[in-house]
Amino acid sequence: MPIPVPARPSRSRALAAPLRLRSQRAVRVSAEVETEAGGSAKAKPADAELSKMARQAATTFAPRSSTAKKNPATKGTVLYQVFEVQAYLAIVVGGLLAFNVIYPSDEPSIARLMGMWSLWMFTVPSLRARDCIKEEKDALNYAFLAIPLVNVLLPFVWKSFAAVYVADVGVLAALYAWKDCFPWSECRQDKPAAAAAEVEEPSA
Repeated sequence: MPIPVPARPSRSRALAAPLRLRSQRAVRVSAEVETEAGGSAKAKPADAELSKMARQAATTFAPRSSTAKKNPATKGTVLYQVFEVQAYLAIVVGGLLAFNVIYPSDEPSIARLMGMWSLWMFTVPSLRARDCIKEEKDALNYAFLAIPLVNVLLPFVWKSFAAVYVADVGVLAALYAWKDCFPWSECRQDKPAAAAAEVEEPSA
């Protein structure tokens, strides 16, 4: 009696299984990529909308000249350096005033109050007045809106000019870190100036 020999699977059937697995894996990867792309696409418009709102609000209170078509304070110009020196000088002098080093007083004084508000009154406007990249302009717009909130609300918890000043510096540094636009950041070299991308607000 002949012994039955098991039939060998055909070559095409043997190759079909790995191809089917590969195809299923490719479909899964494609679906994951589409999901990630959809999530980032939703996050981008939200961030862009928030940035636009901050820019409009900051421009309302600290508008640029409606007659200037191009910001003259470009990097390398004297005006650019003047704005930078003014901004950094305000940080130093404001800190000395807030910490009661200059014009010391045992009671609250106008000098200490000026020191507490120095970042909002001088540093942020001076840095915003320069021609800078979009990320830095966004950070400064947010700072222009956030610092007054800190200066008004924090004294209810901690009545200290120095503490409010330090909080303002922390807010500005955190916003620069969020937008990755510190002077040593790579985005300064890779991206164009924000002034070229911004649309001028119509003059009243």
